Amino acid sequence: MKAYIRNFSIIAHIDHGKTTLTDQLLKRTGTVSPLEDAQRILDSNPIEKERGITIKLAPVTMIYKLKAISYKLNLIDTPGHVDFSYEVSRSLAACEGALLLVDATQGIQAQTVAHTREALDLGLVLLPAINKIDLARERVNDVIDQLEETFGFKKEDILLISAKTGEGIDELLQEIVNRLPPPGGEEDAPPRALVFNSIFDTHLGVIAFIRIVDGQITDQQSLTLIADQSPVSVKEIGIFTPNRKSVEKLNTGEVGYVATGLKDMRIVRVGDTLTEMLAAKSIQPLPGFRSPKPVVYADIFPTQEGNFNELKRAVERLKLTDAAIAIAQTQTKTLGAGFRLGFLGLFHSEITKERLQREQGVETILTKPTVEYEVITKNGEKLSIKHPSDLPDPSQINEIMEPMVIVIVVTPRSYLGPLMQLFQERRGIYQNTHYIGEQVQVVYELPLAELISGFVDQLKSVSHGFASLDYKHIDSKPVDALKLSILLNHQEVEPLARIVVRQYAQREGKAIVERLKEVLPKQLFAVPIQAAIGGKIIARETKAAARKDVTAKLYGGDRTRRMKLLEKQKKGKQKLAQLGRISLPQEIFTQIMKA
Repeated sequence: MKAYIRNFSIIAHIDHGKTTLTDQLLKRTGTVSPLEDAQRILDSNPIEKERGITIKLAPVTMIYKLKAISYKLNLIDTPGHVDFSYEVSRSLAACEGALLLVDATQGIQAQTVAHTREALDLGLVLLPAINKIDLARERVNDVIDQLEETFGFKKEDILLISAKTGEGIDELLQEIVNRLPPPGGEEDAPPRALVFNSIFDTHLGVIAFIRIVDGQITDQQSLTLIADQSPVSVKEIGIFTPNRKSVEKLNTGEVGYVATGLKDMRIVRVGDTLTEMLAAKSIQPLPGFRSPKPVVYADIFPTQEGNFNELKRAVERLKLTDAAIAIAQTQTKTLGAGFRLGFLGLFHSEITKERLQREQGVETILTKPTVEYEVITKNGEKLSIKHPSDLPDPSQINEIMEPMVIVIVVTPRSYLGPLMQLFQERRGIYQNTHYIGEQVQVVYELPLAELISGFVDQLKSVSHGFASLDYKHIDSKPVDALKLSILLNHQEVEPLARIVVRQYAQREGKAIVERLKEVLPKQLFAVPIQAAIGGKIIARETKAAARKDVTAKLYGGDRTRRMKLLEKQKKGKQKLAQLGRISLPQEIFTQIMKA
């Protein structure tokens, strides 16, 4: 019966103890043995375990007994990084309630604010809990004040726990049952299930993680996905305990999985509605669905030009397990054949590169990420620009639009001045300020291009690591931008090109050529390093030639012999400079991409 089901999520900033709390809940409910090392049970990816950030969601069903009644508690974990905010929203949509977990040592952080507001917008009932009270009992009252002031909670409704020691966990479990509502939905209606995640299995195909909203799903039904109209041949249905456990049916309000047998991850999309094929035309799809839209783009190449086919196979295998990546083939003179990849954010791009290396054994060069610009030409045509080389001739451009984000930063008050200075330097547009106890929340509009260009590192620097950040995408705005080209020995290096704001073009060009001069290996001839806009050089450095003493074998005697050898060397260097192509080692590219 759905009256004995509780579907909930945990809203928490990174490092506030969400995974440790999950481990405690699993042990207290007997889902895993108290002797078992439950640490990181839900974070199955090794990269997740190392970084302490959940990338893929892993639900789990726990059986909890209270007053002789068995309750089914379905915890739907959420990604812990802002790049995956859409997945967070769909996970929250699969729940009726959420635990709001706040670290007693740090207080409310930016991600806490953003996800809590989203949960409230979705109508979820929130259960606030202050974690790590064993480390900072003296700060508990301050954090209670923050929760009261920011979200309007009452002091008596806020739970005090320590996920590490287990203090307050029993009371928390009781309050999950008592204060979070059971699921709604019509048990006799045609089946509707929300897809909130999917993974790929070699034998079972795409496995959809689902929440049954109406009706029931059995292993004998013919199902379909409404958005894609794709038929689903059910291989297996089941629940997570936390490992997959097959069952015959899933009822209204329950959380589980369906093994679809499909071999293409792109068909099973987060937010889609799964239903019975016979009822598909009359079923109203669940609200909130949208296809994943990449917001950051970068080109990826093999470190050795002849390894393209190996990279191609690796990228295709990766696509099976990550449907959010957009893929298109590309070609450059400098690095040869590669792929232009679209990501959900900068963190997503870093994880992808790391997965290619670890899971597929492929070493790659990833170019500096860029955002998608929209160019409106003088004849009214709209062009999507994902790489500087795609920009049309400036004479054909009427307007360039760049993507914007709303950035929320929470920081101690003492860092407010340097923080606002940073936003000003990065073309930020001030929105508002809100004080939360000893902390302050600052909201700015910011170009996405600025956010992905070292902004987070600078934020950590000016706040000594105390500031936290969250963002969401908003409409694009016009920008005066142009293509900055980098030339080595008068030849353009396409992967080093970038789109820059006109007023900062010279500064950026100068920084890149100076950095290149530092890291470029010496050649047998002097190498001009230039930054150019169109045909105009705006910055230049010269890498001196490696010196070779051609007169070392001479022993005194006629001075003219020495001069002839030096003149011959000079002419040889001039010829090399005319014909020579500079080969950039991988480590040089890696260093420059971060510049």
